[in-house]
Amino acid sequence: MNSRKEQLSALNRLLDIMDDLRVKCPWDKKQTFESLRHLTIEETYELADAILDKDLSEIKNELGDVLLHIIFYAKIGSETNDFDIADVANSISDKLIERHPHIYGDVKVNNEEDVKRNWEQLKLKEGKKSVLEGVPKSLPAVVKANRIQDKVSGVGFDWEKPEQVWEKVQEELAELNTEIEKGNTENIEKEFGDVLFSMINYARFIGVNPENALEKTNKKFINRFKYLEQAAKAKGRTLHDMSLDEMDVYWNEAKKHFS
Repeated sequence: MNSRKEQLSALNRLLDIMDDLRVKCPWDKKQTFESLRHLTIEETYELADAILDKDLSEIKNELGDVLLHIIFYAKIGSETNDFDIADVANSISDKLIERHPHIYGDVKVNNEEDVKRNWEQLKLKEGKKSVLEGVPKSLPAVVKANRIQDKVSGVGFDWEKPEQVWEKVQEELAELNTEIEKGNTENIEKEFGDVLFSMINYARFIGVNPENALEKTNKKFINRFKYLEQAAKAKGRTLHDMSLDEMDVYWNEAKKHFS
């Protein structure tokens, strides 16, 4: 691995390149915070994909793309004298020191849960009116639900046992089924949302990240369906020409390859 000196040299090289691009490249010169925003979101999702795929080489590459965006934003901020990369780094360093009094102060903690509780309490002392202020509005719904539940848990608003949460899941499923029987479309949507919210909460209690779990299932389904398509094509068939029973044969084969 690289030494600290080599790491700092590499970061300095990237800063120099960013300076050059901002002056000499027509595309880079035109970029703003707003124009980069959607690209940053895309790069973050690409990093997330690489993490789920456990592709270390691709994780390294995608981290580079995300780092470039951070450097880019800092460069734009420096051009108006609002902030630069040093301000960005110092800001997060100061925050980490302030929110880890069990490392940089005299606060004692016994476990991870104590750390999380202290974190949320410190944020309230900093002037936040709600522990939920830190949940971005534009987060995908599953991620947002998980973060909401995690944050309120940090101030003690939580169930005590996984069994209680599972009972809540069953209760919400029963309420959903009742509305389905009534045919009340608006209430069906509400109750379905409650089922999802309670399932996400249960995932937290059994140590499962719901976003990761769902995305892994998405990837598994995609791989199985592609196998089904390829198997049909190899037989000179199309899925439109096949019965569900015929497709099910290949689907069971796909399940052996992609579990």
